[in-house]
Amino acid sequence: MKNILVTGGAGFIGSNFVHYVLNNTDYSVTVLDKLTYAGNRASLEGLPEDRFTFVEGDIADAAVVNPLVEATDAVVHYAAESHNDNSLNDPAPFLTTNVIGTYTLIEAARRTGTRFHHISTDEVYGDLELDDPARFTEETAYNPSSPYSSTKAASDLLVRAWVRSFGLQATISNCSNNYGPYQHVEKFIPRQITNVLLDMTPKLYGDGLNVRDWIHAEDHSSAVLAILERGTIGETYLIGADGERNNKEVVELILEQLGKPRDAYEHVVDRPGHDRRYAIDSSKLRTELGWLPAFSDFEQGLEATIAWYAENRDWWMPQKQATEAKYQLSNQ
Repeated sequence: MKNILVTGGAGFIGSNFVHYVLNNTDYSVTVLDKLTYAGNRASLEGLPEDRFTFVEGDIADAAVVNPLVEATDAVVHYAAESHNDNSLNDPAPFLTTNVIGTYTLIEAARRTGTRFHHISTDEVYGDLELDDPARFTEETAYNPSSPYSSTKAASDLLVRAWVRSFGLQATISNCSNNYGPYQHVEKFIPRQITNVLLDMTPKLYGDGLNVRDWIHAEDHSSAVLAILERGTIGETYLIGADGERNNKEVVELILEQLGKPRDAYEHVVDRPGHDRRYAIDSSKLRTELGWLPAFSDFEQGLEATIAWYAENRDWWMPQKQATEAKYQLSNQ
């Protein structure tokens, strides 16, 4: 395996993976990205030109996808519409990208026999009660609760069916909530960080007790590379770093690390159908492939993330005004 096609490689998690691969292997990477609002060419600056190629295009367009898949050794499929709030306002793009786009890619990979890795989310499993000691495993039944998570569940099932019916050489990973560099400011952690950096009040949905299992994007990248290189075809691997924190704790920690009072935030209207708790059991990935997270300390990872946003205002400032204007319309 020498050449990897990364879909959605100008987005948050995809761009982190591209940097990780080019910094830690001798592979060449081609990125296919539609450059919607969540894709940013600036996230791919400084990469080695002899091993990196960028193609602007839609994963649902077979005329674009087919020749790229034919020319590569493996596809890592990150491209997705992924913001829950947007899926509640307009589900249509989520169906086109997450379902039709995935179908287009796996059909191309099936015809060419190309290795395929599908990136998914723990949100396909629904949520857990706050006092439930259980965690999601690879055997947990799907129970999505939003247009976003339901279309990701659909894409997972397509990949599974293509493995069984057509022998697609594929693996799947479902990951917990990511944080780190290059994440759009509409997302929870970068929104709160950039609010504080601009002397704006951080926002907390509802009571703020919703729990997420946080993982640094670099750890997600290392896990995906391990699955791509050593994972068993047809298997699903859950990726997590034991980073359970509720949203209130995260906001207070951001404020504290930026030298502000821990209670200097505002409660806003909760998101409809807001899942209460996600938690990942990643023991299969750790046992079978020997993977371990580098950022096992969430506070340390968050401190590094805050530093990145403080040092890279030119990257996120163009997004900020439009993002906050959108949230104001829904009192969030």
